[in-house]
Amino acid sequence: MKSLFDKQTSNDLEFGSVVYMLSEACNTEMARKRMLELEPFSKIEEANHALDLASELLQVREEGAAFPRLEFEDLAIDIQRLGVSNGVLDLEGFIRLLDASRLTNDLIEFFKGNEAELPNLSQLINQAYYTKEIIKSVESVLDNRMQVKDSASAELQRIRQSIRSTRRDIAKNFEKVMRKLTREGYLADTLEAYINDRRVLSVLSSHKRQVPGNVVGTSKTGNFTFIEPHENMGLNNEYEMLLDDERNEIRKIFLQLTNKIRGFLPLIESYQEILCEFDFINAKVRIGQRMDAQRPALELNTAIELINAYHPLLLLSNKDAGLHTISQSLYLDKFCRMMVISGPNAGGKSITLKTVGLLQIMVQCGLLVPADSSSKFGWFHHVLSDIGDNQSIANQLSTYSYRLKRMKFFLEVANKRSLLLLDEFGTGSDPELGGALAEVFFETLYNRKSFGIITTHYSNIKLKAARLRNAVNASMLFNHESLEPMYELSVGQPGSSFTFEVAQINGIDKEIIEEAKTRLDSNKLEMDNLIATLQKEKSEIEELNKASKRAEEEALLAKEESDALSDHYAHRLHKQKDLIEKNNKDLSNGKRMSAFIHSYRLKGHNKNLLEEVRKFLAIEKSKLVKKQEVAKTKKDEPIVRPKVKAKQKKKEVQKPAKPVAVGAEVKMLNGSNKGEVIELKGTEATVMFGIFKTKVKVSDLEVV
Repeated sequence: MKSLFDKQTSNDLEFGSVVYMLSEACNTEMARKRMLELEPFSKIEEANHALDLASELLQVREEGAAFPRLEFEDLAIDIQRLGVSNGVLDLEGFIRLLDASRLTNDLIEFFKGNEAELPNLSQLINQAYYTKEIIKSVESVLDNRMQVKDSASAELQRIRQSIRSTRRDIAKNFEKVMRKLTREGYLADTLEAYINDRRVLSVLSSHKRQVPGNVVGTSKTGNFTFIEPHENMGLNNEYEMLLDDERNEIRKIFLQLTNKIRGFLPLIESYQEILCEFDFINAKVRIGQRMDAQRPALELNTAIELINAYHPLLLLSNKDAGLHTISQSLYLDKFCRMMVISGPNAGGKSITLKTVGLLQIMVQCGLLVPADSSSKFGWFHHVLSDIGDNQSIANQLSTYSYRLKRMKFFLEVANKRSLLLLDEFGTGSDPELGGALAEVFFETLYNRKSFGIITTHYSNIKLKAARLRNAVNASMLFNHESLEPMYELSVGQPGSSFTFEVAQINGIDKEIIEEAKTRLDSNKLEMDNLIATLQKEKSEIEELNKASKRAEEEALLAKEESDALSDHYAHRLHKQKDLIEKNNKDLSNGKRMSAFIHSYRLKGHNKNLLEEVRKFLAIEKSKLVKKQEVAKTKKDEPIVRPKVKAKQKKKEVQKPAKPVAVGAEVKMLNGSNKGEVIELKGTEATVMFGIFKTKVKVSDLEVV
């Protein structure tokens, strides 16, 4: 850590545990070493750039895009060998280069077209370029199993053919000798063994002189002697020399391939830089995803706004244990820059203080943090802490002496860009004397315009915070019914230490607690009871507020459902009205037609009746045409089009296929009802449609 984030602060806030966790998430040694040396940036622009990089990769991960798998090995040793004129890469080195080249090409392809959405990550690969030359060169030598191909050179192919031939001869001779000696009963039950990669016979030691060959060893008990058959001695020697020839030839091939790839050294160096940078960022994102971290705002001012923030280590620990973690929200700015948190022991004061400090350091290191993305962090030059019991046996310093030295350091460096984290402020000495000195320290740091989170049990510190314009009291809530801490921060008033309640929880006899109360100054006891009562009332009010908000949300939801239901019923009512209107009209028309029919039956003739029917039909037709014209006018279509089409149709049917004659079955051109022609007079025909007789122009009829 830099001096403005000193080592003690790092230890107090357990920043080292976060760094170690991040380093373990790295694949390469280069990224791991860099992570272990992680420290806050000196410039806010650098920190924001690091946050942007992590945020973009987090976005890619959360959206489930087909991002290349960042699995590769460090190229440092290969780059070193390529930098030496006579250096030769080994098989593993070529495999590492092959993987690195493929992965970099995949990254280049992924970011092509995504520059606008991922501008910062896209910039990382600009120093490299897409090429398959390295891949083709390595694949010309290595097969899919990452072994050297026989075809890598003509000489290697010849050598390997000889190796295979010699191996067959060795196996053939060995099988022949073994069958012979088995029949003679010279071999042990195991028959054979392998010594120094050579196949040898397991001969009973009592028969070893009857078996010609080279003795290469004996069993631990001495019962068996391992003998290389005489028939294979020359072949085995030849086999060893061929293997040596193979190794030498492969070395020549690797030398040629290394010299070919050496021309790509600048590109390979960019591979190393790019992939290690992605490994470094990916480690941040992997750990960030485990703690549901986000990218908050980091601004040049000194305000802090935490929304649903968690202590990273506590959150992960509780997740592993299946426990729920309570988030904290608070706000600090130049008008409210000193927060004094009071409340019961083990109520969460220290965790709240550590959460603020650790998240602030993580953000200034460019790390994602477990807080709502709308959270905001300022830019501080000092984040300094005094947390826990830091007595030093080596320097013979008591806790209080250590704290005084620490306070002296704070007073030397504190300014308006300092964030101070003081736990159990003023403890370690006589309560009255230590409290008085702590009050002066508090006021001095306040006058330096420093920012700070302070936890305390001292009433005078709480009172001082209430009187100072840019300071505020806060408390950790306590459940009065269960007598258990709630681990929730409430800003606005000091909290009681709940000394006697906590003692009761821990099984202290009630009589002892009541006796202790009698030893207290009545004013102090009354004040503590008052604070406890106020805190209880505030908790109840907050619960009522929460209940009120829930009721309001439920009422709003109910209103939305009611409005939707009302719209649904209104739509149904409108449809029903239309249906009723249509049914009424059909009923009215039906009654009218029924009256016509009844009239026809009574009168026995239909001349006047047919005129009434015609008039009725003409009126209904005119209504229908008018509706059609209105509908078509709304669609901006000329009303005259249907008339033109009607005329065209008339022209088409002016010469019917069959002539209209008396007795012919006909129908109207635009109708479907059929009738019989009973009389023809010029251009008019009398047609009987069912029980109705009417006169129609011949041109309006067609023979069925």
